[in-house]
Amino acid sequence: MNDDLDKLRQDLLGQVRKAESLEALDEVRVGALGKKGRLTQLMRTLGQLEPEARKAFGAALNRVKDEIADAIEQATGRLRAAEIERRLEAERVDVTLPVKPEPQGRIHPISQATDELVAIFGEMGFEVAEGPHIEDDFYNFTALNIPPEHPARQEHDTFYLPERRDRTRKVLRTHTSPVQIRTMLNRKPPLRIIVPGRTFRADHDATHSPMFHQVEGLVIDRSTHMGHLKGCLEEFCRAFFDIDDLPLRFRPSYFPFTEPSAEVDIGCSRAGGELKLGNYGDWLEILGSGMVHPKVLQNCGYDPAEYQGFAFGMGIERIAMLKWGIPDLRTFYDSDLRWLRHYGFVPLEVPSMVGGLSR
Repeated sequence: MNDDLDKLRQDLLGQVRKAESLEALDEVRVGALGKKGRLTQLMRTLGQLEPEARKAFGAALNRVKDEIADAIEQATGRLRAAEIERRLEAERVDVTLPVKPEPQGRIHPISQATDELVAIFGEMGFEVAEGPHIEDDFYNFTALNIPPEHPARQEHDTFYLPERRDRTRKVLRTHTSPVQIRTMLNRKPPLRIIVPGRTFRADHDATHSPMFHQVEGLVIDRSTHMGHLKGCLEEFCRAFFDIDDLPLRFRPSYFPFTEPSAEVDIGCSRAGGELKLGNYGDWLEILGSGMVHPKVLQNCGYDPAEYQGFAFGMGIERIAMLKWGIPDLRTFYDSDLRWLRHYGFVPLEVPSMVGGLSR
């Protein structure tokens, strides 16, 4: 029996040495150590032997089994190394070939619209001003002549932070107007700034978001008047929407921080249920504007008898939706790459009045 076992050992070791692939080696393993393998079958015959013979043959069988298993493991390592060598030889990289193009990112419409705003107003002599998202009540409301009982101060419209020790609360800015106040408090006229940035209000639907973007403009000088405001906004709207004869209409309105105040409409058509901008006889409200209220000037240390100015503000998402035909505001923040590939912009096409804006 031991002679037969030694022959089996030699046969199996020979098969291991002859295996030229991992697949062939695995067939040897199954044939020797699998459920129906030759060594496994011999293990099942141990019960038919006398105790002393079973003990001796079992020990010899285990030694052969361990030797075959070690040989298979070593052969596996050798064959895997050989396989890697073959792959490395076959998969050499030709460094002279051009680089494989990577998927190109896209500029978000909010960023694109902001860049276009900056380009247009920059040509008019405006500079960009920035400020914090978390504001004191003074900058966000009081200095802007917004009275304590105004609905904009209520919890249902504004995000407040927890009370501080002095029982006052900071607020997530509801508009970018606090940056105008900070600028006026820190600089002397003349001023000509725009303030693009994030704002926050407790509202959420297809046309409103709890976080959205606004751009506001401010001009302060000794001789600024309503005609300057009208001309500035006409030039902006026609440049941004790329419509040379786009009509604008100024309607009297009310804002606590401007007097007189005006809502601004642009021409459009709603024929057939499709909104189209242009000189078609219908109107669409787009932004608010007005002459800076004398009390706001006083709150910032300016003499209303010497200085006056105008201000305006609009939602960046709103004008982006109108320009590029985006139907739902919520899709701006869905992080959907398919949406961004469709509505996004090539990164290197930086908008400018010289190079052109997006179409």
